[in-house]
Order: sequence, then structure tokens, then C-alpha cells
Amino acid sequence: MNEQTSVKKNMVNEVLKGIYWLGQSGFLINTEKKTIVIDPYQSEYSGLSDIILITHPHFDHLSIEDIDKFLKPSTVIITESQSAKKLSGNVQIIKPGDQVFIDNIIISAVRAYNINNDPHPKDNDWLGFILDIDGVIIYHSGDTDVIPEMKTITADIVMLPVSGTYLMDVENAVKAVNIIKPKIAIPMHFNPNLSHHYKIFPGVGTKEDAIKFVNAIDNICLPIILPNTPNNSIMNG
Repeated sequence: MNEQTSVKKNMVNEVLKGIYWLGQSGFLINTEKKTIVIDPYQSEYSGLSDIILITHPHFDHLSIEDIDKFLKPSTVIITESQSAKKLSGNVQIIKPGDQVFIDNIIISAVRAYNINNDPHPKDNDWLGFILDIDGVIIYHSGDTDVIPEMKTITADIVMLPVSGTYLMDVENAVKAVNIIKPKIAIPMHFNPNLSHHYKIFPGVGTKEDAIKFVNAIDNICLPIILPNTPNNSIMNG
């Protein structure tokens, strides 16, 4: 490993230390200067965030009750136009291809959609997000299939759904990893308390889905299933 590769590895690991899974597709990311929350839903945790990112208006991604858990007066909520209609406060509307610059963070909006258009139509301009945090790139795919646009994405850390039915399943999440070739891949859109024997909602993956994904990519990159983390250990300040 050369010096440049070693430095980048250390940078990625430092950013990874600040990433926490809130359940479903929700994440909290602590950076040196800002706290970012993405798609909180049925979160047991709360705290003050600087930036909230909402990918689309489905109930398990846009939850007013959960957003309120992380709001402070200065919080910026960044989302697409349909979600913005349901939100109040400091809301900034973006569409695929747009970028937002906040301190040392670059937030890029990318497409997230189903190839067959149902239930995440391409024309809705719903979102995935790419975050550049001091040169470390995180890709949160939002609710999506494997799409051609992924061929243009470069990321160090990816967050991908594994639930199937309404978006990519484990097999297709593995395809996405092979396309993007990240250093670290994190499964999402699953409930660790559900098994295939008790799967009651087809849009939510199970712990078996997450484990199957991890086992399928461990020769490609570092797979990590993030645990839920107690509230008082995840917030800056």
C-alpha cells in the first residue's frame, strides 16, 4: 500500500466512525463541523442536526415525526419538490444534477428510480445523495433499482437497499457494488428484527437479506452491517 492509498484509507475510516444507522434507510453522519441526518424513520434516537436530507415523499423516508426529533431553528432540510410541499422551516429544493455547498461538505443530488417506473417513477426526479466530506465520498442511493446512472458514480462508502419488491434486492445490490466498486458497502432498507419467517411487509428487508448481501460482497469491498446506537453516543456537542 503506497502512502497516498494509506492516507485515503485512514480518511475513509475516520468518516466511517461518524456514521450511524437509524433504522430502515435512515442514517446520521457526524462530521467535524456538521451533523447530517438522512431519511429518519421510526428512529429511537433524537438530537440536533445541521442538515436533513430527504430522498422522496414515501412515508418511510419522509416522516415528520422523525424529522422533528432532529430539528433545530437553523437546520437546513434539503429535498425534492414533492417532499418540500409537506415540510416547513428552512427547506431547500434540489433536483438530480444539483449541488449544495455547506462548509466542508458538498451535497450532490442524483437520480433514484425504478426501471419499470412503479412505485418510484423516473419522471418524479426523486433523489439519491452523494456527499463529499473532505474528499471522502458517501453515496446514499435512496429507493432505486440498479440504474444506468450508477456507472457515473464514484464513492468510497455506499448505502444500498436490499429489500427487493419495490426496489433492488440483494442480487441487484451486489450488482450495484460491482458497478460502483466502493471501499465500504452498508445495507439498508431492512429491519434487523425481522426474519424471512416473519416478513409481514414486502417493502422491508430482513436480517437474512442483510447477511446475504454482506456474504456476497466480502471479496469485493468491506461490507458492514451497522448496529443501532444509543442516542447519547451519536450526536456532536
